[in-house]
Amino acid sequence: MKRREFLKTSLMFVSGASVSLGALEFFDVREVLAAHPEVRWGFLVDTYKCVGCGFCVKACKTENEIPFEANVTRTWVERYVTLNDGRVLADSPKGARDGFTTSKIDRASEGFEDVPQDEISQAFFVPKLCNQCDNPPCVQVCPVGATYQADDGVVLVDRKWCIGCGYCIMGCPYGARFFNPVTHVADKCNFCYHRITKGLNTACAQACPFGARQVGNLKDPDDPITKILLTQRVGILKDEFGTKPQVLYIGLNKEVR
Repeated sequence: MKRREFLKTSLMFVSGASVSLGALEFFDVREVLAAHPEVRWGFLVDTYKCVGCGFCVKACKTENEIPFEANVTRTWVERYVTLNDGRVLADSPKGARDGFTTSKIDRASEGFEDVPQDEISQAFFVPKLCNQCDNPPCVQVCPVGATYQADDGVVLVDRKWCIGCGYCIMGCPYGARFFNPVTHVADKCNFCYHRITKGLNTACAQACPFGARQVGNLKDPDDPITKILLTQRVGILKDEFGTKPQVLYIGLNKEVR
């Protein structure tokens, strides 16, 4: 029924073009445990463990048949570099598909910038993907119901219904959606829904050699990530949008946009 309920409300357009620096909000897993009946899929990213190798991006593209030559991907990794003068540089060449092999910062709008090692005060990597929001704006703006939310919280795209209008792409404040160059409809991460519903791991989490990515059932108090969420502080991206994302981060810096 969730797929049809949006028809009872007016369309709401949310612009993702102007966003502030990522604000942090502490995630209370107890709210999720109380709000969802049996299964609520969540994703935990440990930024302390990510080394920017790009294995997750390669695995995602292979699993979900996203062309390697296409400049789009369901998940990507961003590199953040804080300089001694306070400037923050960020890049994600090809979504970090090939990892980060140089200290040059790839900024598409400003070209490349060499960063001497002695000028770097901090550097870290942040994996990103669809946040599987509890209050997903992409579902609200889809005029035909092609984007809908399953009972377990995962936001899915019905390719047969999608008309390629692009409203969902514009409505996502996380930049997680894109036009698939093969299917020519809206696409995004779906937590490898075809895998997790069969008890398998997501392709990206399985490919990560350092355990920086984990998917789990937030309704299960014995799930490994639920135990972490109950004992550690985690952050979310852009809580000011009120989307209630279910991708949680350990070690999320305020510089992350």
